[in-house]
Amino acid sequence: MNTSGATLDPDEPKKKLTKESFQRGLRIFRFTLPYRTKFVVGTVLLTLSSATTMAFPWIIGKLADTASGHPVTLPNGTIVSINQIALGFAVLILLQGLLSFGRIWLFTQVSEFTVRDIRQALYKKFVSLPIAYFEKNRVGAITSRITSDVGIIQDSFSLTLAELFRQVMTLIAGITFIMIVSVKLSLFMLMTFPPIVVLAMVFGKKIRVLARTTQDELAKTNVIVEETLQGINTVKAFTNEQFETTRYTSSLTKTVRAALKSNLYRGGFVSFVIIGLFGGIVLVLWRAATLVQAGQMTIGDLTQFALYTMFIGASVAGLGELYGKVQSTLGASERILEILDEPSEPTHLPRVAGLAPLSIRGDIDYCHVAFRYPTRPDLPVLKDISFDIQAGEKIALVGPSGAGKSTIVQLLMQFYDLSEGKILIDGRPVSQYDLTELRRHIGIVPQETILFGGSIRENIAYGKIDATDEEISTTARKANAWQFIESFPEGLDTLVGERGIKLSGGQRQRIAIARAILKNPAILILDEATSSLDSESEKLVQDAMDELMKNRTSIIIAHRLSTIRKVDKILVIDGGRIVEQGTHDQLAHNDNGLYANLLKLQFELS
Repeated sequence: MNTSGATLDPDEPKKKLTKESFQRGLRIFRFTLPYRTKFVVGTVLLTLSSATTMAFPWIIGKLADTASGHPVTLPNGTIVSINQIALGFAVLILLQGLLSFGRIWLFTQVSEFTVRDIRQALYKKFVSLPIAYFEKNRVGAITSRITSDVGIIQDSFSLTLAELFRQVMTLIAGITFIMIVSVKLSLFMLMTFPPIVVLAMVFGKKIRVLARTTQDELAKTNVIVEETLQGINTVKAFTNEQFETTRYTSSLTKTVRAALKSNLYRGGFVSFVIIGLFGGIVLVLWRAATLVQAGQMTIGDLTQFALYTMFIGASVAGLGELYGKVQSTLGASERILEILDEPSEPTHLPRVAGLAPLSIRGDIDYCHVAFRYPTRPDLPVLKDISFDIQAGEKIALVGPSGAGKSTIVQLLMQFYDLSEGKILIDGRPVSQYDLTELRRHIGIVPQETILFGGSIRENIAYGKIDATDEEISTTARKANAWQFIESFPEGLDTLVGERGIKLSGGQRQRIAIARAILKNPAILILDEATSSLDSESEKLVQDAMDELMKNRTSIIIAHRLSTIRKVDKILVIDGGRIVEQGTHDQLAHNDNGLYANLLKLQFELS
């Protein structure tokens, strides 16, 4: 399992937009392929709508010519009246309205469906990434990818791309038409373009960098919100509401400063375009007016030229704004694609047709296992761990905090790759199992039970999604949870609140045990499941765990040593090594042993 991946740290170096990164950013368009027919039809309607818009100056020019005594004559010699031109104008406006509606409706569908698919792909990728990825990246930074960055993509598909296409078409068509009207005037006007294009590139690069900075600062504010709300109990317990508010305000201020700086450059560029371009247009119109006065142009030609010139000026000014948006879109696309390219865990591999589902007895064998975190290869966590568990046996892992107990079971779940050695289940290395099939046969009751914000029924059924109400209630009785569930007016439909906040610690643990019983795993992991409970809750939870452990291979990470007297074997872990192993009676009578000292210490504290 590859655990090396890019982090989403907002402080990482900014990437320059190269030809390669541009092409990479365009890969996001593969999500539009299922809707390409609608996209193509929408583009055709957009083209026709833009073409009708470009016909407006021509018709207005003909109206001006007719009104000034220069009648419009068709090729067959028919003279067109002002009423006929006005009627044609009205028909053109109606046609443009219909074309615009169709284009917006089709592009909206493409945008919404494409963004839905991107979010689905991102979410599917998130849940398939290895645990190490989430240890390197903060939740707020991750969620900003699926919110802020996808929002930028959505704006592009619904607005930016269509507007970019329209402005480019307007620019090309406008230049073509003014060339037809007057080549000299057109060349005079187009002389203003080169400096604007050069400045567009300079400003655009700066705007892109500042837009990325703004997004990164916004991601930091999302991280603060996420962390504060997840740890709201701690915040209130330490009366740090004001501190967190100040921290968020400070981060928000940085975001505003970055956004203002970005918009300062964007506004400066737009101002330059308006002053430079439209100042040039005034000069061109002044020159055109002198030609009309000299009889070298008609009033209609002047009107057409003026309107087309304004269209061109507006499109160039619009392109400056759109250029910055395109830069932001490519940056967002690149960040999204970085996540989609991350290597996933090898879960949910296709099952060979006709092959029976995986069956596991529960024999476990650790052979000279060593482990170092990929981010800290210099710091060994486990060193030469070797032990075996027979199917149905119960073993306990004890030792001081940080000794490596939880890491041992995390390696069994394949949350990380081994650094050395191997782990066998039923004589087969865990790396040869499909992770999904293997984890279906392993149940876990963690020290800190995380419940989802739905009903008790949904949380118990998380162990078996298609469980019936009868199975759920039977399981709840086995877990000593039915009595308190029955006391609630809504019973199984009682909402547990965010992370199970409406239930007590003991109730949450019994829900977790019910979930594990319903899963019916061959291998069970109990991670200090009673360490934070009062005596009454501990008794109920311990009875439920005894029921859960029947006929299962069980690994218990124990904090309270009184709860593991009946296990088949106890492994004492210290400094990443097994320093003692044996039954409770054997280890308790070894006066110089670590287990006996831990037992004596707990007895004295109690």
